[in-house]
Amino acid sequence: MSLVNSISSTFVPIHREGWRFVAIAAAVTLFFYWLDWEFLALLALVVTCWCAYFFRDPDRVTPLKPGLVISPADGRISAIESVVPPPELDLAREPVTRISVFMNVFDVHINRSPVDARIAHIAYVPGKFLSADLDKASADNERQALTLELDDGRRLGVVQIAGLVARRIVKFVNDGDMLKSGERFGLIRFGSRVDVYLPAGVNALVVVGQRSVAGETVFADLASTEAERAGRRN
Repeated sequence: MSLVNSISSTFVPIHREGWRFVAIAAAVTLFFYWLDWEFLALLALVVTCWCAYFFRDPDRVTPLKPGLVISPADGRISAIESVVPPPELDLAREPVTRISVFMNVFDVHINRSPVDARIAHIAYVPGKFLSADLDKASADNERQALTLELDDGRRLGVVQIAGLVARRIVKFVNDGDMLKSGERFGLIRFGSRVDVYLPAGVNALVVVGQRSVAGETVFADLASTEAERAGRRN
């Protein structure tokens, strides 16, 4: 293995959105060392390392098969429910399967497109900063909703929800953009949740409590009639 490949496999790249946070924390660290405040300098160094870790942006290997819906977020699947989509998604007002992924402050926070699709609509909704693990966070918290339109005209929704300590949702895309499955479309700082609203009649192929990996874990298959799965903790 070459030196470059060895380094790239050991150190995960930091997303550009995180560099200013790393730089600020590093500057504070150096300032405390300059003042000879060793304890505060050590704490600032820990914060600097955590910022670099939080904004890591690893590559992912996305399964390629027509109809697959891939996880948009790293984290724990906290809920799978039949609900009416929020109005900001501009979807039909009928119950569909919603898969919620809770991201803690140690998860990768880069969000990825679950499907190949066109962004039909983006809506930002200001709100509160309740714990993203609460069910009412989907209606009360700051959030950003993306409506994705597939080639066959069907639509699904992805909603980024700010959490208890999150204070900004960052998008990398705009209305009308074409996304590939697994392509990065945004991030949330710092600790949050992402909801996926599947098209009507499509069941989840994951279970509550399962860990998901953005860009890799298969959430559903639009071409499958398989019933919703059950899980067991071992």
